[in-house]
Amino acid sequence: MIARRVAWLGSCVLLCGCANLLPRGDSERLSGFDSFEGAAQAFDSIVAYRTTIEQLSALGFDVQSSANVTLIAYPQLTGRLAPDRGVPFEAIDPGIRDCIVARLQCQAYEFHLGRETTRREGSFWADFLNFRRTTRVTGWRFEGLLAVRDGVVLFRSRGGEP
Repeated sequence: MIARRVAWLGSCVLLCGCANLLPRGDSERLSGFDSFEGAAQAFDSIVAYRTTIEQLSALGFDVQSSANVTLIAYPQLTGRLAPDRGVPFEAIDPGIRDCIVARLQCQAYEFHLGRETTRREGSFWADFLNFRRTTRVTGWRFEGLLAVRDGVVLFRSRGGEP
């Protein structure tokens, strides 16, 4: 009788504590922003043909020393920014036009900012035996694209997941 109770109690403890065995993860793309809204507000204050590289750094978008910035090569940039051949060149945003015309004097920078947390939920055994896996992802991701010529921003565009 006592052996049965000990076995039952042991299996209850084992099964209740199994949820802690599920994988968890945190991922942060280091930035000075705590939220998507904060990054979007700072990015929206960038003005085409006025904001300089030095001012970008003060806003939190440092193109020289940020770990979250990618320099985009000119051929990739034209593939991203140039519209379909059916769109007349005059209909394109002036900043994109000037960047395409400037060719190699135009640099593009893409910023990847965010914070994500993943948590597996549910039964350890159902997850382990691959019957049912539930993963909850929370957080935010921000992506901003800047085209710069001669130290001045020509074009900006942003996106992401709030």
